[in-house]
Amino acid sequence: MEQELPLVSNLDRVASVRAVQRTRFNLSLERVQPYLYLLPAFALVFIWVYRPLIEIIGLSFSQWNLLPTAPKVPVGWANYQQVLVLPEIQRALINTVAYTVGLLPFSLILPVIIAIFTYGIRSKMGGIYRAIIFTPMIIAPVVVTVLWRWILDPYTGVLNAGLQTMFRVRPINFMGDPALMIPTITFITGWGLVGFCTLIFSSSLAGIDRSYLEAAAIDGASYWQTVRYIMLPLLSPSILFVTLLTVLFSSQWTFVHINVLTISSLRATTSNIYTVLYDFGFRSFNIGVSSAAAVLMFIGFGAIAIVFMWLQNRFSFYDS
Repeated sequence: MEQELPLVSNLDRVASVRAVQRTRFNLSLERVQPYLYLLPAFALVFIWVYRPLIEIIGLSFSQWNLLPTAPKVPVGWANYQQVLVLPEIQRALINTVAYTVGLLPFSLILPVIIAIFTYGIRSKMGGIYRAIIFTPMIIAPVVVTVLWRWILDPYTGVLNAGLQTMFRVRPINFMGDPALMIPTITFITGWGLVGFCTLIFSSSLAGIDRSYLEAAAIDGASYWQTVRYIMLPLLSPSILFVTLLTVLFSSQWTFVHINVLTISSLRATTSNIYTVLYDFGFRSFNIGVSSAAAVLMFIGFGAIAIVFMWLQNRFSFYDS
């Protein structure tokens, strides 16, 4: 009996040590477990976003024509110097600014007006209205462009036929007149953008505490005073967010319409920064210049995003 006591004591000591080790392991696993769930997402982001970005930075300092057998010739800063003096890039930047400014009424002004005037629709009509207004955004951009090309055709288009019938005007070549091409592409892009931005503002309005509106009504505030001093300030985060989206993605949103609508001889008239990158990379096979322009565009848009984040933190008004 005296010989069994040390054995039992040793077994208890071993069991307690194992229990402590299991507890430590479980605690370590609990700390690491969230990162294990995020690991696939991080891996995909690195493979599809950061790895190509690193490769583009490397290609911007070399000359290559995309052929696997062709060598990549280092050229230093020559590609960046060429980008800064290319007339195509300068014209594309001017057009990009024109598209961005032209899309702001469709992404900002009209959606805010529609969202405010339709605020408070709670019946089944609200769902129908949201479905109708969002439909243009879910249609494939190529299909939208083809439909609008048919509508705007100077000889067989519905719009020109209506204008000739009502006003006796000559056919308008929306796709062939250089003065009308950028406004036409901007309108087609904005037509599909209104519904998406309206839903953003409608969602923001739906989150407003109705007690503010009720208090304003009790104090005798008019409808326009309620809009000016309650709705618009509480919409400021969404307004800055949509403005940032328009600035960053206006070239991407108009890219498909430019490719489908514009003929080769007039492509320079409607080009934006995305179409120039595509033309240099996959038409001229000048990957170095295309990569250098992409890096500069990334830096420029990154700086714009930082400025908008500062503006949002500085001027946004939150319901809290």
